[in-house]
Amino acid sequence: MNPLERLRAATAERETAGLRRRLRPRTADHDGLIDLASNDYLGLSRDPRLIEAAVEATREYGTGSTGSRLVTGTTRLHQALDERLASFVGAPAGLTFSSGYLANLGAVAALSGPGSLVVSDQVNHASIVDACRLSRARIAITPHRDTAAVEAALAERTEEHAVVVTDAVFSVDGDLAPLAEMHRVARRHGAFLIIDEAHALGVVGEGGRGAAAAAGIAGEPDVVLTLTLSKSLASQGGAVLGAPEVVETMIDTARSFIFDTGLNPAAVGTALAALEIIENSPELPARARANARRIAKLAESHGLESRVPDAAVVPVFLGEPLTALRAAEKCLELGLRVGCFRPPSVPAGRACLRITARASLSETELTGLDLGLRSVGDPTAP
Repeated sequence: MNPLERLRAATAERETAGLRRRLRPRTADHDGLIDLASNDYLGLSRDPRLIEAAVEATREYGTGSTGSRLVTGTTRLHQALDERLASFVGAPAGLTFSSGYLANLGAVAALSGPGSLVVSDQVNHASIVDACRLSRARIAITPHRDTAAVEAALAERTEEHAVVVTDAVFSVDGDLAPLAEMHRVARRHGAFLIIDEAHALGVVGEGGRGAAAAAGIAGEPDVVLTLTLSKSLASQGGAVLGAPEVVETMIDTARSFIFDTGLNPAAVGTALAALEIIENSPELPARARANARRIAKLAESHGLESRVPDAAVVPVFLGEPLTALRAAEKCLELGLRVGCFRPPSVPAGRACLRITARASLSETELTGLDLGLRSVGDPTAP
């Protein structure tokens, strides 16, 4: 078969199954749609203070970082962000990467490697899955949030070194990992616990300091945090936070840090400004969580399967990909932009709408969502 014919055939199969994905460019105002799909949890992406911080950083340092952080890509802003991120979540030290994806690749691979065991939750984010594959360690996949299975995997290992890795808030279901218990298990067996705070930073815990801080384990020497700057901080980039020895190991051995161009100055300046706003506006995380709970109740009131969220992610489970795709299109017709998650992002039979709450959602926007969810729950509704 011609190579392109093979690709065309595979694309046609995905189209039939409702698994085709398309790029949908948006305008500055989301085409006038109510945004319930982005990860802008605190509604800061258009905040003038963040925009000005990005402009100021660009004026001072230019449009790009000009090289890897080990060459020319580290500025005083990068160093300030390393320190501020660590201080904010209660970790001893930090290191900024150019994306959260690369932070996970770096942390998991650098702290494990051949001859190690990595224990990973079965619904961890794709970046963690890929990090496990690249680590060349033996991988044990455990059932979702099952600490007994994690303990069994660690107890049965023959490897000297082990790492347990989990999302703090899982990116589709929106539920919280049992971090305090997982830490106790990891410590009993001499393992690092790596926690991806991507969907928890800025939303979970007092003042949005994250799930590890809420669980009281953020500063522990055997706890490593990864995170992204692209959600609550309305910027772009990622970070690894932990003991100074962990950061030193990242600098020396994490390939996704050493061989990658540093985060551009505008993104660094934006993240610093966002952190300052969050520190001075502790009501924002609580508002995002409250709006998420309200969205889940709206979905359930229309007979839709959802769950009470632990952060800002609200799933509405619809089953099959085509059903979820039609529901998302219906929402679009009603002026709502929602996420539509289908395999492989979710298991077969669990296709869903993924609705994200923002701290800045208005009553008018929530009323519009209520009408959209009513239409999804009852297609005959006017």
